[in-house]
Amino acid sequence: MSALKKTALTVTAAALLPVLTVAPASADTEHRPAEKKQPIPPAAMSSVGGAQLGKPGTQVSLGPGAPVLPKDLSGRSWIVADAESGDVLASHNAHWRLPPASTLKMLFADTVLPRLPQDEIHEVTNAELADVGEGSSLVGVKEKQTYSVHDLWLGVFLRSGNDAVHVLASMNGGVAKTVMDMQQHADELQALDTHVVSPDGYDANGQVSSAYDLTLIARSGMQKKDFREYCSTARAKFPGVEAAGKARETFEIQNTNRLLTGDSGISPYKGIAGVKNGNTSHAGATFTGVAERDGKVLLVTVMNPDSGESQAVYKEAGRLLDWGFAAAGKVKPVGELVPPKSATPSSDGGKPAGNGAPAKTHAGKSGAGGAGTAIAVTGGALLALAAGVFLVNRRWPLRRR
Repeated sequence: MSALKKTALTVTAAALLPVLTVAPASADTEHRPAEKKQPIPPAAMSSVGGAQLGKPGTQVSLGPGAPVLPKDLSGRSWIVADAESGDVLASHNAHWRLPPASTLKMLFADTVLPRLPQDEIHEVTNAELADVGEGSSLVGVKEKQTYSVHDLWLGVFLRSGNDAVHVLASMNGGVAKTVMDMQQHADELQALDTHVVSPDGYDANGQVSSAYDLTLIARSGMQKKDFREYCSTARAKFPGVEAAGKARETFEIQNTNRLLTGDSGISPYKGIAGVKNGNTSHAGATFTGVAERDGKVLLVTVMNPDSGESQAVYKEAGRLLDWGFAAAGKVKPVGELVPPKSATPSSDGGKPAGNGAPAKTHAGKSGAGGAGTAIAVTGGALLALAAGVFLVNRRWPLRRR
């Protein structure tokens, strides 16, 4: 065979490799996957929260004096919403079903956290850590060591520890039961884009969520005191290995949410109070955050930015938060964050359905301040204060960091 023919065959085979190669699933990592052709969002998506949210592309309705959206946004999907009223101020492919990475841990926590007492002590077994995915982010949980539930949740929120997730899932009755519980809770929240396969967000076939759903889930989680405190903790001590006859040592863990702690060229975002970040080779970088400024509370979710900018998911989230605070009151909402199913009216004269929680209306904007001393977060634990009202403007303080 001539040298020219050999060269041609080599080039042809090399050209086929990207088509034939499938990237393996991996756990949270700071490394971006190789450059590849970007997918196109579906032409029609879910209309939960409003018909406009089901349209592809950017959705925003600027009023007089409203700032334009930042130009440097590359997330495949993002959303900015008022955490109290539920108004969606702007969105981009809000219902695109994408891999969520460790932001799915928000759903895990919102589902399981209320079921396990913080002071419960548990001895970890080999079996509980056996199915932790290869290359997973870990906090350092060891078999045959004891940990409190409080310790394990710190490992979940601060270090995104899949080892801590699997131990807590075991305490909840096992991974399979926990996945089922999470799916049921997502359905209750009307996070209908979400399909749960693993409790920790590790890449798995068919595991998806959306910017809209992750924002709904964060809004639900922020109504729980324990959830708020864990996701706003910047640093904590975690138990090390216990040796006979010696006091148990601890080591410091730091929250991987860069907007909370500041790291890798990112400054802490003023008023940030959580909630969760994630990054896998399949999902790219994902982030949901909540922040308060001058009494206004916003939720933002960004999924898989591809600009190539260092720490793009945090920078784009920060830009969207800045825009949202400047645009508040100057834009027409393009949709809303819906209440849970149990808070929707029934057919018997408008009485609340399900657990007795009433249906949502847009509550008036709260006039409470507290910047620097308290964080305003989404309201109401589905309190039946009046028929037909789903309270969303109750304010809870978050401890200072």
